[in-house]
Amino acid sequence: MSTEELQRKLTELATELDVPGVSVGVLVDGEEHYAFHGVTSVENPLPVDETTLFQFGSTGKTYTATAVMRLVDQGKLALDEPVRTYLPEFTLRDEDVAAKVTVLQLLNHTAGWEGDMMDDTGNGDDALEKYVAQMARLQQVTPLGATVSYNNASLSVAGHIIARIQGTTYEKAIRDLLLEPLGMDHTFFFPNEIMTRRFAVGHRRDEDDGSITIARPWALPRGNAPAGGMSANARDQIAWAKFHLGDGTAPDGTRLLSTELLDLMKQPTMSMQGSALGDYVGISWLLKDVAGVRLVGHGGTTNGQYSNFTMVPERGFAYISMTNCGPNGHQLNDQLEKWALEHFLGVVGVEPEQLSLGEDALAQYAGSFETIAATVDITVEGGRLSAKVTIKPAMAAVLREQGEDVPDEQPPIPLAIIAGDGDPYVVPDGPAQGMRGYFTRDASGHVAGVHLGGRLASRVADSLVEA
Repeated sequence: MSTEELQRKLTELATELDVPGVSVGVLVDGEEHYAFHGVTSVENPLPVDETTLFQFGSTGKTYTATAVMRLVDQGKLALDEPVRTYLPEFTLRDEDVAAKVTVLQLLNHTAGWEGDMMDDTGNGDDALEKYVAQMARLQQVTPLGATVSYNNASLSVAGHIIARIQGTTYEKAIRDLLLEPLGMDHTFFFPNEIMTRRFAVGHRRDEDDGSITIARPWALPRGNAPAGGMSANARDQIAWAKFHLGDGTAPDGTRLLSTELLDLMKQPTMSMQGSALGDYVGISWLLKDVAGVRLVGHGGTTNGQYSNFTMVPERGFAYISMTNCGPNGHQLNDQLEKWALEHFLGVVGVEPEQLSLGEDALAQYAGSFETIAATVDITVEGGRLSAKVTIKPAMAAVLREQGEDVPDEQPPIPLAIIAGDGDPYVVPDGPAQGMRGYFTRDASGHVAGVHLGGRLASRVADSLVEA
């Protein structure tokens, strides 16, 4: 492999997709390769380089999970213990779930409560404690441990446990447990740390006229930090991959985590039936099988910034990319990742077989579905399904209060039913092309939910359509 090949492909895709700034790293055959493109901001354009910090969003969940595993290794915590062992005051609307939910269920997205609580609880050291206290209002969507539905709120609970055990803030605990021992001195939480360095800001691309504008606000609320509130440069992201591809020791030989626990994180804990997240979830890591090869990764989305993080443990390979515009940045991440897997490893995925179903057969999937944050209206149009996602007014108000520009309407997402067990689908075209998911059924066989973007949206009771 040559860095020139990587740079050439990155420049080609970034130019084609009109992405303002990108930072990419690849680890292959024991060598690190980096490529960069574009600028940090269209309003204050500085070249993206090896020092540029990007928000990498939900890949931060794997840092929270790894810190938990360090505490497990030290005998201070157990994965199968109830959360209340460490947070006796933990409260949910469902008291039985609050009493029984385990630490592992926080980390593998099987807690089952509404997961996208975006409350801003301030910037003080008590922000995380306040955030977890406000979870007392959250409703249970699925039975505890029954299914995977992406849950940001549960990671904040895990982060609060880490802080409680360490007797400090979550951010300091992560620095003490992980960042400093691994020499990751270009990974940060706080705007005051980041603003003195070169950093990327998020952007939005208008679907109508193609214009690109800054996405504000820049920072996530502090209470969401354990779910994905960090920024880093490409080299620190590759350093994170090297640790998880290794044996649990730091670069200086210090053991941070037993090899057994490090490997356990990459083992399936629950199946996801081929959702947008992958085929299985480990301990925060998301697992997917492509052409007989196991991919272990994550990735994340913040306000206008999109990242991918993928490892192939059996080949010692890692790919990371961070972009500062959506949704075209997300497309670049996915396309460049597919290219890297094929070009450097010869790993090529097989496109799913889309089924040609008549409108009568498709009608069973139509209806209204909802999560805490959004409604999903699925209709049959032109011989295929179309999903219209609308942010709920209460969630839109919270996001707008935090300074985010929430569009009144989102473009519909096409869904094509594909061959496979259950009711899987793929997005056949558009910005989310290739994203997968599935429909769920109740005991009577009726479609009861749709797994979209990794979250389970439940059918609104009066929208049932008889097949």
